[in-house]
Amino acid sequence: MSTSTTASVSTHILDTSVGRPAEGVAVQLSARAGRTADWQALGGSATDADGRCKDLPALPEGTTHVRLDFAVEPYFDKSANQQADEQQDAPANRDSGAFFPEVAITFAVEPGEHYHVPLLLNPFGYSVYRGS
Repeated sequence: MSTSTTASVSTHILDTSVGRPAEGVAVQLSARAGRTADWQALGGSATDADGRCKDLPALPEGTTHVRLDFAVEPYFDKSANQQADEQQDAPANRDSGAFFPEVAITFAVEPGEHYHVPLLLNPFGYSVYRGS
């Protein structure tokens, strides 16, 4: 939870190509204090069966920017054949399971605010937004 001096972050991933949560995606959390400061890796987690990361590390006091790095290529490599079988017109064989092997989302934060950042993902695109 956030306090008046820190922000907090949560995320989840929905694989829109199959309409289900994306389980087992590694997520790394980094933060910095100021636009020109160096990024500090804080740690990471992986999405659960509901596509959620429930145990991301807390942000240090003074954090102004956050970066979430999602390692999506292993997820799509693992599930590419299964997804192709489930989709009527999906290609059965691809060179890679994902066009974007990773997704990095950087955003500004304010102390005391909570930031839920959902990732809507498919093998050839993604979108993010500030959720609630």
